[in-house]
Amino acid sequence: MRGSVDGLGSSAPIGMMLPAVFADDDLAQRFVGGLDDVLAPILAVLDCLDSYFTPALAPVDFTRWLAGWVGAETDGTEPDDRLRAAVAAAAYLHRVRGTSRGLSEAIRLVFGVTPEITESGGAAWNARPLGPVPGDRSPRLHVTLRLPDPTRADEHRLDSLVAAARPAHMPYTVQVTAAERTPER
Repeated sequence: MRGSVDGLGSSAPIGMMLPAVFADDDLAQRFVGGLDDVLAPILAVLDCLDSYFTPALAPVDFTRWLAGWVGAETDGTEPDDRLRAAVAAAAYLHRVRGTSRGLSEAIRLVFGVTPEITESGGAAWNARPLGPVPGDRSPRLHVTLRLPDPTRADEHRLDSLVAAARPAHMPYTVQVTAAERTPER
């Protein structure tokens, strides 16, 4: 939440900009000093505006607003570091949206784990016409996510994420399973 900051001086005090006749006028200086207190946070934001649009530097509340502005896949429950990563990657994710790579990266940003994605499509090139068509005839997409402690909420979140980031025509299924634990030595 932006607001006044105690002790914050103005980067452009109004009293210094008044005509010379008001330079020694105590009432005028105190009056514009009050305005300086009100305007100082606004001027501080304007002086640092580029930092507000850099997810690594922006305040968390502004970064949450920025996530909605750039269309980042967030739900408001992610930790600050994942929120900042999602906002920073939003433009890239929009470029690769609907591809296996884009879906994998979107899931990795939300859950911190790379998913296993199987799909029916394929691409091939052949100099002769009527060559074999790669992939399966019926489209399908299956996403498996292995988490240390999966919950029903994780499966719901994955389902929502895949529904938003998959190719529009592609039917899909999702599965969240427990990750295999490696034995400690």
